[in-house]
Amino acid sequence: MKLTTRGHYSVKALLDLSLQPKNRPASVKAIAQRQDIPAPYLEKLLIEMRRAGLVESMRGVQGGYKLARSPAQISLGQILESVGETIEPLPHHIPAPNQAEDWVTFTLWQRLHQKVKEALYTITLADLYYDARSWQAAQGEATSFVV
Repeated sequence: MKLTTRGHYSVKALLDLSLQPKNRPASVKAIAQRQDIPAPYLEKLLIEMRRAGLVESMRGVQGGYKLARSPAQISLGQILESVGETIEPLPHHIPAPNQAEDWVTFTLWQRLHQKVKEALYTITLADLYYDARSWQAAQGEATSFVV
């Protein structure tokens, strides 16, 4: 698995939304500025995450995007999948039938992949939120937040 800019920006954007007081919507422009993400690119990612049911969009002056569910109900795996990140091992290798070593290493990589996948679906946005707040407190920061 390789985490691309697409996946990284998506996680940053949703973590930013999780920090909004009372789940208030945040504009694309505001998120883009806080997280140093190009606004047009962020807009495309948020549209994909809206289609996946992770965020909701609200129109109007006070509109923007907000989380569709609580941070504890959104996993990293869901975020990454919503923007088309693959979490499947690449390339798909079929071991040689007469080589024990090939089968052993193939099985090892399959087991490792399964553990990574489990971790991605176990770690939630709430976990990241508390990690970010702990880091901020350790740095003596109280208000601003940049992932």
